[in-house]
Amino acid sequence: MQQFQVPQFIEVEDKLFGPLTFKQFLYLAGGVGISFILYAWLPFIAAILPIAGVMSISLALAFVKYNGRPFISTLEAFVKYILSSKLYVWKKEEEKTNMASSQPIKPAEVGKELKIPKLSEGKLSELAWSLDVKGDLGKDEEQY
Repeated sequence: MQQFQVPQFIEVEDKLFGPLTFKQFLYLAGGVGISFILYAWLPFIAAILPIAGVMSISLALAFVKYNGRPFISTLEAFVKYILSSKLYVWKKEEEKTNMASSQPIKPAEVGKELKIPKLSEGKLSELAWSLDVKGDLGKDEEQY
């Protein structure tokens, strides 16, 4: 039987240029190249801010991870969000209210409008006993 080696640490990229991976090297080399072009075309005083911006972006692309993901994916999501169209729709739903239920009931009118069944003490204790002892009311018994 032949044995095979299983590759491990497949999520870790290989270091090709010293402590840098190939992608990190390309980001830094691109940032240095663009900074050199800016330095050559612009006066030194005018080139300082663009060079600082380009180098900060290239350093962030090479080394920064946001929420465990590379910075390039965060930057890509940001650009897609900015460039995509946005449609915000808010539709207020009107509440359907009944005119009779919207008016508050006065305490004096409670007994007049609402029919509240009154249980005598005998019926109430019989109902409590039937719930405690029997569990539920039988089908042939009257429900209160």
